[in-house]
Amino acid sequence: MRTEVIEIYQSGKGYKAISKALGLQRTTVRAIIHKWQKHGTVVNLPRSGRPTKITPRAQRRLIREVTKDPRTTSKELQASLASIKVSVHDSTIRKRLGKNGLHGRFPRRKPLLSKKNIRARLNFAKKHLNDCQDFWENTLWTDETKVELFGRQMSRYIWRKRNTAFQKKNIIPTVKYGGGSVMVWGCFAASGPGRLAVIDGTMNSTVYQKILKENVRPSVRQLKLKRSWVLQQDNDPKHTSKSTSEWLKKNKMKTLEWPLQGPDLNPIEMLWHDLKKAVYARKPSNKAELQQFCKDEWAKIPPERCKRLIASYRERLIAVIAAKGGPTSY
Repeated sequence: MRTEVIEIYQSGKGYKAISKALGLQRTTVRAIIHKWQKHGTVVNLPRSGRPTKITPRAQRRLIREVTKDPRTTSKELQASLASIKVSVHDSTIRKRLGKNGLHGRFPRRKPLLSKKNIRARLNFAKKHLNDCQDFWENTLWTDETKVELFGRQMSRYIWRKRNTAFQKKNIIPTVKYGGGSVMVWGCFAASGPGRLAVIDGTMNSTVYQKILKENVRPSVRQLKLKRSWVLQQDNDPKHTSKSTSEWLKKNKMKTLEWPLQGPDLNPIEMLWHDLKKAVYARKPSNKAELQQFCKDEWAKIPPERCKRLIASYRERLIAVIAAKGGPTSY
């Protein structure tokens, strides 16, 4: 744009004509031409300023330390630079790291993976990478999750004025011992959400088998799965106990062999996120409401959402292989 201003100016046009032709303010046109007349160029020129206190050596030290240990705080980095006689404010350190593409972020929470877990996850992904889509569409995905009434674990900022920290709108109410929660079991397939069961009392193998008895086959019929359908469940001790294994065998329920620590391989985790978000938006005030809202919102999950999750399942396996069995973005 600046070069166009000069080209038109050199052709004999005035400020007003250039301004109209290029849609620029007349003062902008004048400033560009004056700069060209004075310096012979329209590019940005080097500016004088206060020399940075962080030397190239100090910058390399910063980058090396945070690369080695991402949990290093800016205060610790400040002390590290002080040891080589570089005294800067910790905000200066954060800015310099930011210019080098290193930004402070809340760390993502992922299950701790042992070498055995990593190997099992990688083997699972490789084994099933080329399974046909029909196999995944006839898998009944299951899991349990806890939905809390209060004490939702979410970090967020609020905007408020001074001395208003304890106004009702600026606080997050908490209740002693968390205020209650409900544990639910759910299932889904590519064709949509299946049944959702609220777990009463302590979950053990007997309770789990009762849930399977009351909800699996009705969900299979509801979701119109083929006779070759497979039940997916994780390796919770209640799921893999001797009595549960015998019950599954007796009831002729074929299960999908599942690796330890594989929540990112189970697409139902995405539906749990959807469910909790919808339930929290309704602001339940007691456990009875919490249970009912869970059932209501689970039934509202669109079948299209379920279909998309299963249609992209191969991408999850590819991500696990790319991570060599380690954590993925799912």
